[in-house]
Amino acid sequence: MKETVTENNEKTFRFCTRLHLKVLTGLRASNIKELLRLIKKVPGSSIYYHTHRFLQQHQYLSPEPPNDFAHWIKSALNEEVLAEKIASIDTIQYGSIRSLRNEIARTIGDYIKENHRIKLRFAAGDKVFHFIKSASLIIPTPYLARDLRDFVEILKKITPNSIYFHMFEARLRLDSETNDFARWLETSLLEGGLAKKIKALDPYTYTMEDLKKKVIEIAEERLNNVNAQ
Repeated sequence: MKETVTENNEKTFRFCTRLHLKVLTGLRASNIKELLRLIKKVPGSSIYYHTHRFLQQHQYLSPEPPNDFAHWIKSALNEEVLAEKIASIDTIQYGSIRSLRNEIARTIGDYIKENHRIKLRFAAGDKVFHFIKSASLIIPTPYLARDLRDFVEILKKITPNSIYFHMFEARLRLDSETNDFARWLETSLLEGGLAKKIKALDPYTYTMEDLKKKVIEIAEERLNNVNAQ
């Protein structure tokens, strides 16, 4: 799923947005062991969906995304201890979906080992866990940044959907700790310091509108310093 935001081999940045679709995988779990087995094999876009669903649907509201796995473990299986362990996993600490998947799987696996003598609990038929994956239709916008000034001015015009795409979904597409903005600023404009500041932002503590304002603030500060030189 790796892709670049540069265009025609030039050092430009094409701002994009996306339409988000959810797709049933056909995979489902009725107990903890089945959940663990499928978490290890489902596409990364499914792990992404079940750990970021709230942000995708309510990006203007609370920045705290609930975890579908923890919710199901508690509500369908009544495994409250494990549910709390899964809910406490700090998503932002993991630089890629792969590492987040591994931590969720490790937590569930350890719990199974520690409680192997306890009778396996099954969800009722109408409460089985259905794995869903994210499917995004990427839509290029008319906005193309060629330098830092362009970047700042366009940031003021783009929608929260575009911020979400470049700040959140970049981690899934690039499978890295960075985001599209920081990557372009560092590699194309050689703005390593600015890129570092944007990369260091914890997007989970902001709404999309507030995150947009923060990126603009940081970029404008750098632009003003450049103009003053």
